[in-house]
Amino acid sequence: MERVAFQGERGAFGEEAVVEYFGEDVEPVPYGTFAQVFQAVASGHVDYGMVPVENSIAGGINEVYDLLRQYDLFVRGERVVAVELCLMALPGQTLADIRRVYSHPKALEQCEGFLRTLAVEVIAHYDTAGSARMIREQGLRGVAAVASRRAADLYGLAVLAAGIQDLPENYTRFIVLGRDPAPRSSGPSKTMLVMAVAHVPGSLYRALGCLARRNINLLKLESRPARNRPWEYVFYVDFEGHRDDPPVAEALAELAQHTQWMKVLGSFPRTAY
Repeated sequence: MERVAFQGERGAFGEEAVVEYFGEDVEPVPYGTFAQVFQAVASGHVDYGMVPVENSIAGGINEVYDLLRQYDLFVRGERVVAVELCLMALPGQTLADIRRVYSHPKALEQCEGFLRTLAVEVIAHYDTAGSARMIREQGLRGVAAVASRRAADLYGLAVLAAGIQDLPENYTRFIVLGRDPAPRSSGPSKTMLVMAVAHVPGSLYRALGCLARRNINLLKLESRPARNRPWEYVFYVDFEGHRDDPPVAEALAELAQHTQWMKVLGSFPRTAY
């Protein structure tokens, strides 16, 4: 049975992504931080890792992007998970009983409008499912968590309100981490890379032109601060195609001439959203 690391407690959306991608015949292994997930994969303690890279409402997960640069791991796949946020509490509680709400900051951000309608104190916690677990283990009354329905079932909590995210079309894209590249498969592919360009006019334009001239579709461009050069940035790029496709291979060869450094994070099957 393959062991797959994810960040959070049992019942987190990360665990849901693991099961949806790998199937039920897998052992999800929880870790407290994203860095611990990367380290577990790199050290061989688990077979793969599953981490979120962006949310359709809150945007990119900056810590994960930074860790992709630090660790010598490959992106092997992706999974998009529909995020239904639920407000949950101990059985017998009602909305009128709730005075405090705990959850991960990103989850609280995604249901801010609903929470404003309640006369409650909103408190950031390290994990959605961890908030649910805390309520159950400590028997906290007058306290609710924002987490998945999976967490409510796992920890025996009652769902007081479902689908409380501000926008119904709420999705999180997870990526699969491994020590080796993904094998080539049939069907559409996606490639992810990170690069740094010279801090001069037109450098990014010339780099992205390597894709445009070959009609390679750019899917995402994310910038993060360069670690050792204040006010300079590195760029994470997602685009259609596999690194072994001739047009992509040509684009990567030319791109190397327009970048200070470049790292292909992986080519893998593209998920149809």
